[in-house]
Amino acid sequence: MSDLFNPPTPFVTTNGGMNPNIGAITLGVDDLQRALSFYRDGLGLPTKGIVGAEFEDGSVVFFHMNDHLILALYPRRALAKDANVAVSPRAPSELSLGHVVLSKTDVDAVMERAQKAGATITDPARDRFWGGYSGYFQDPDGHLWEILWNPHPPAP
Repeated sequence: MSDLFNPPTPFVTTNGGMNPNIGAITLGVDDLQRALSFYRDGLGLPTKGIVGAEFEDGSVVFFHMNDHLILALYPRRALAKDANVAVSPRAPSELSLGHVVLSKTDVDAVMERAQKAGATITDPARDRFWGGYSGYFQDPDGHLWEILWNPHPPAP
């Protein structure tokens, strides 16, 4: 699994600060097979499937989201154990993952596909006060996603 985490730039600067580079987002899930089916079969994200099943609390799914970002699915209890924290109730209002697309039509298409895959639409796609167009859904584990199109993306 070490080849999955090979960042193009160092994560730590010479003064010990962090470079603004996120390499992995891990979602705790209640049923790894169900989550795999939702993301792979429902949303069409490519993956090698569940890996690490031979290790205690090692089963995980990786999706390469773009050049340097990995989305990982990990059983909630194993994630809590790994981080040495208590398993807590779901709290979808604490975080949303944003998936940026190229047009309003793309927003609608992804929202429709997510719903067909089993997502719960929490806010249908619509024009937003900030000038863009977006909608929200929750995956089967309650994780909140925003699918958005921004006609005026911020400069890097």
